[in-house]
Amino acid sequence: MKSYFTSESVTKGHPDKVADQISDAILDALLAVDPYSRCAAETTVEKDRCHIMGEVTTKADIDYKEIARKTIRSIGYTDPSLGFSDKSEISVTLHTQSPDIALGVDSDGAGDQGLMFGYATDETESLMPLSLMLSRSLTDKLTNLRETGAVDWMEPDGKSQITLLYENGKPCAIDTVVVSIQHKEEIELEELRKEVMERVIKETLPSSLLTPNTKYFINPTGRFVLGGPAADTGLTGRKIIVDTYGGHAHHGGGAFSGKDATKVDRSASYVARNIAATIVKSGLYKKAEVQLSYAIGVKDPVSIHVDTFGEERIPEERIVDWIRREWDLSPKGIINAFSLRSPIFLSTASSGHFGNPTFPWEKIDERKMENLLSLI
Repeated sequence: MKSYFTSESVTKGHPDKVADQISDAILDALLAVDPYSRCAAETTVEKDRCHIMGEVTTKADIDYKEIARKTIRSIGYTDPSLGFSDKSEISVTLHTQSPDIALGVDSDGAGDQGLMFGYATDETESLMPLSLMLSRSLTDKLTNLRETGAVDWMEPDGKSQITLLYENGKPCAIDTVVVSIQHKEEIELEELRKEVMERVIKETLPSSLLTPNTKYFINPTGRFVLGGPAADTGLTGRKIIVDTYGGHAHHGGGAFSGKDATKVDRSASYVARNIAATIVKSGLYKKAEVQLSYAIGVKDPVSIHVDTFGEERIPEERIVDWIRREWDLSPKGIINAFSLRSPIFLSTASSGHFGNPTFPWEKIDERKMENLLSLI
């Protein structure tokens, strides 16, 4: 049986990713001074303007505008002629966290109600969906070529998309490749498409998955000079599928960037991924999805659900019991387990929150995995 699945990725210069990075840069700056800072920083970017809003409760005294400018500059927006740069107007309207919310967080409870998902699959060594990792590899390559100066015609904004062909549930070929990259006026479309094909697609995607039937769409509109926030308003948290599993898993709807780890939107999603990855790493299941749900002010999740997609080697209730024994799922427990009071979040905001082996929630505890195997 044949089927198709598509995932997309975006470069760090995409308007929504610009907003994510500014929000997480602010969070990191606060945590570097005051590890107990509470932050829910939202950023919006548009033509020649950036606005930072939301809630912050902290002892840190930082220059929010300068952090934003530094982040914008590091992404590559330094030329005012692009319509957005580190010289654009920046405004800030942050305020302190609501005392009603703080009541629950002060007692180590969850900062909000909600449902969060973690997912893992054996399609790749990183236990991430192949379509997402391939599309991400393309945007990472675009960014690398631009930042290293290997090409001089690329601008920061860009997107990619991979459609995989599956046969009997296994990925067997790349059906379609889509790449769109912002460019300088002077490069001809034919030259651009040739360079992207030779220096991005062929150097990045596995040749074993490319076939004579693979379709390629490179800058399909033919022109992408106006891009970034000057062309499309960016907003924190608007790329939640790019940030997670490329559409292969459910999503509770809560974004990550700009939120400290008392917000279970972020921290519970990280631990749910760790649980799902442990389940798949054990070799018992090809893929797994874990749902956690919380009530504001309550320490422990009000529900845990595990989906192993028809592979019923261990009854779900026994897996749930194992999860409750092995993980402290309170916000405080998750924060301590993954050192989430450290300024580590900016690196998550450009190339996804999962699949990077340097992230602490990606590391598998062998003891936990062995205890799962003992349930057989």
